[in-house]
Amino acid sequence: MKRILITNDDGFESDGLKALVEALKPLGQVTIVAPSSEKSACGHSLTLTRPLRFIAIEDDFFKLDDGTPSDCIYLSLNALFKEGSKPDIVVSGINRGSNMGEDITYSGTASAAMEAVLQGIPAIAISQVYDKTPNSLGKDSYVVAKFVIQDIVKKIFDANFPLGERRFLNINVPTCSEFKGYKITKAGYRIYGNNAHLHRNPRGEEYYWLGTHTLRHKENKTKDCDLSAIEDGYVSITPIKLDMTAHEEIENLSKWIENG
Repeated sequence: MKRILITNDDGFESDGLKALVEALKPLGQVTIVAPSSEKSACGHSLTLTRPLRFIAIEDDFFKLDDGTPSDCIYLSLNALFKEGSKPDIVVSGINRGSNMGEDITYSGTASAAMEAVLQGIPAIAISQVYDKTPNSLGKDSYVVAKFVIQDIVKKIFDANFPLGERRFLNINVPTCSEFKGYKITKAGYRIYGNNAHLHRNPRGEEYYWLGTHTLRHKENKTKDCDLSAIEDGYVSITPIKLDMTAHEEIENLSKWIENG
């Protein structure tokens, strides 16, 4: 039987996590280790300044007390799986909201997949895009995403994982009852602003809430990025690698150093 390790960054009680478990339970033995609270936009962070504790919710389902998605994968692979019995795949999600373009660098959902492939385990991060607000996603909003992730994991189990080492699949699902198909995409070029909102508490003290960004992006002629695919009603599947070196800049940088 195939072994599947699941996590997320929205917390162990999220509807997206429940939908993911429902989708993947028919495909193998599922173990869930998720943060005890929402850890959105925590990036690829590990907890090094305090101890972490698994809290059992039910069989093969744990929350990690104040842990990050990367903590969940790192500790699970070292504490819950015996040597020689590592999971066949790690799936992170279903995230409430998109993880496209440069947002991948912020994403706790994507970071769990990053941690998995660093440990030699194939991984997928999957996210459900929403139209208006995160609260617009109800329990029935993940029907398409459930179909997609079950289909993709089946393909992997029937054949193989399609990427090389230290690479993972980043999947984004459009808000629709029927999608047009799959598109293999590049990570898009997001257009960022500043969405920090100033407020005052009853004592007059200032504080800020950081908001989310719109899906505005710089479109190229071929419309082959993740954001364009979602805009057109397709499921976006982007191969992501952890090597962030700008290889095309090495020669220019070498000349710059030599001539400086």
